[in-house]
Amino acid sequence: MDLFKVGKVTHYYDKLGVAIVELSGDLFVGDKIKFVRGGEDVFEQTVESIQVEHKKIEKAGSGDVIGLKVNEGLKEGAEVYKVQ
Repeated sequence: MDLFKVGKVTHYYDKLGVAIVELSGDLFVGDKIKFVRGGEDVFEQTVESIQVEHKKIEKAGSGDVIGLKVNEGLKEGAEVYKVQ
């Protein structure tokens, strides 16, 4: 299993269950991702929804800031890795 860092959580909206992620790589709906914080795995999930400025998109790339629906709570600073 290979991990590629694709971004970092800059904010987390608890009530919405949405993480704001600043991307450093490409991310597609359907990708499997893992959140890591302080060297510890937080959780894994499949990307179900990516939004940019409240519009649903299928993919985003390096430099984009996206809203990502997440299955569990997160803290700012968590790193996002694509699982391949």
